[in-house]
Amino acid sequence: MISVNNLYNDEKPAENREIFSTLFHNNSFRIEAIRSWLKVPGEVYNQEEDEWVLLLSGEAKLEIDSRETTLTSGDYLFIPKHTVHRVLSTSKNAHWLGIFSS
Repeated sequence: MISVNNLYNDEKPAENREIFSTLFHNNSFRIEAIRSWLKVPGEVYNQEEDEWVLLLSGEAKLEIDSRETTLTSGDYLFIPKHTVHRVLSTSKNAHWLGIFSS
């Protein structure tokens, strides 16, 4: 059965929280919608997957391999697996689309 969903119906996060929603997954990849509102640095990741991420709305500061990167709406980047990274801060309305593959 085909069902229609809306990416923008996601719950809004409380301050210093992130909400992850899996939109699609199979054996090859996973697509997630991520809502975040971080005023303090988030969790440090060193993932077993490649990650391509698009900031749909808002602003974000990331630390990737000890270098700070600023993103604004429409910016995207690729983070290879085993690359140490974390979100340092986001605007209140940060909305991401992440695609993860092994």
